[in-house]
This record gives sequence, C-alpha cells and structure tokens, in this order.
Amino acid sequence: MALIKFPTKTVNTDGVNPFVNSVFDNLFNDSFISDRLVTRIPAVNITETTEAFAIELAAPGLQKSDFKINVDKNIISISVDKVEESVSDDKLYSKKEYSYSSFSRSFTLPETVNYSDIDAVYVDGVLQVKIGKKEEAIVAKRLIEVK
Repeated sequence: MALIKFPTKTVNTDGVNPFVNSVFDNLFNDSFISDRLVTRIPAVNITETTEAFAIELAAPGLQKSDFKINVDKNIISISVDKVEESVSDDKLYSKKEYSYSSFSRSFTLPETVNYSDIDAVYVDGVLQVKIGKKEEAIVAKRLIEVK
C-alpha cells in the first residue's frame, strides 16, 4: 500500500476549467444564499445558581410587547411573532440583515422549578427570564469539619 501526501496548499485547478470554478466560488460565497442557510434563531445562555435558573436570549430590535412566554407543564416556550410593517422611505437598502420576524424557543424545566416564581425582563436587547427553585431544592451550603 502506498501513502501519498497531498500538498497543504490548495491545488490550482483553474487551468482545467476556470469558468466552472468561478461559478461555484460565486455561488457558495454569495451572501444572499448564505444568509438563507443561517438560522434566524437568537442565541441563548442558560445559567444556574443556588436559588434560580436564568435564561438569557439575545434578541435586539424588539419590544417588550413582542414576546410571549408560556409555561405548559414542564416546558417553557419563548416566542416572538412580529409583523414587519412596510415603510416606504427615501432609503434604498443594498442589504438589510436584522429581521427577527418570528421565532420560538422551548426548554424543558426540571422538577425543582417553582412555577409561581418566574419573572422576565427585557433590557438592552436581551430577554432575561429568571426561574426560581423550590425551597426543598435549594441546598444549604455548609462547611463540614474533618475529624
């Protein structure tokens, strides 16, 4: 068996058919197509402290009234269904990227959640949802002395 080491640089195949390569390069590097392939769901951070869970959802450009937060059994759903108004200005956009028109994120809650202690705040483009824990789920920390 023979092992062949390929060069680390890309092989220049423009000599074979430069037209085909330029078409594929333009197709895969086109922002119109690549923007459609990228999901438009906001990023989420989930943290846990001794007293509560916290969900932080990055969704700039929205209003507090755009969010709907539903809790059904052990699933919390955060959704936005925003209808974009078409405003005719004197502006001519060459590219318009930020448009979270609608999305939905759902998360399964553990059994330790206190369902009456859920709060949400929208500040500086970040939705912060605080989900409290039950009293029996909060573990008291203490130092144990070794004897």
